[in-house]
Amino acid sequence: MPSHMEHAMKMMMFTFHKFAGDKCYLTKENLRVLMEKEFPGFLENQKDPLAMNKIMKDLSQCRDGTVSFQNFLLLIAGLTNSCSDYFVVHMKQKGKK
Repeated sequence: MPSHMEHAMKMMMFTFHKFAGDKCYLTKENLRVLMEKEFPGFLENQKDPLAMNKIMKDLSQCRDGTVSFQNFLLLIAGLTNSCSDYFVVHMKQKGKK
């Protein structure tokens, strides 16, 4: 029986390859569709209409318009870190009530 972390790792790998297909990298369109399906509120809540372009630019290490699995993990780590910061603040506020 896999642990929670092993399951999370499996899901990240599965999700990346589901959207990347046989190419083993994400294009801007693949990444946009992934973000819309897996993080539905993220793009909707962006105030910057160019947010997707900026994310792609930051993640496309070779500046070739593709995102490797390694750079996809950087995106997941950044989003997780942001959520963690929110979670900690929220939990502290909840504890004060």
